[in-house]
Amino acid sequence: MKQDFKTDKGPPPPYSNRPPPSGIRIPLHSNSTFPNLTYTKPPPCYDADGVSPVFIGSAIFERSVHPCKIVPHLPNPCRVPYGSAEVEHIGRYDLLPFDPETMEWVRTSLGRIPRNRDPVAGGYEESGQSLYHAMGLVGGIWVPGKTGEHLVRILILLQVIFHDI
Repeated sequence: MKQDFKTDKGPPPPYSNRPPPSGIRIPLHSNSTFPNLTYTKPPPCYDADGVSPVFIGSAIFERSVHPCKIVPHLPNPCRVPYGSAEVEHIGRYDLLPFDPETMEWVRTSLGRIPRNRDPVAGGYEESGQSLYHAMGLVGGIWVPGKTGEHLVRILILLQVIFHDI
């Protein structure tokens, strides 16, 4: 992912066909065949090797849904930052194709949603608090994660090391 942060010079351009707040998703399961780029669109970032694609999505649990990273070259591709660990999710998850025509990564801090921006809903906690997709730069590598107004940070995982950004 290239660093493409927008400035505070104004709201994003109007979109003629706005996607739903959680985007248009591809339902998958841990035993699904991974779809090709025609459906997934190019990945928003790559793994530490610089070659293996990493996608964003939402892992569906019994009483919550959490933003996740999807790494197709791993045996269990869906990974969730949860409870200070990376959890390999087994079961249903949804891949969110990143569409730069209707989505953008913007800088934020302290759990605030930037003015005139709409976060992409990634799920919710068991308590009902909203979770959003996030991306953090760790050691020169862009890593998907999650954030929420109640978290006041971005939670991401890289090689089983938990990072608070």
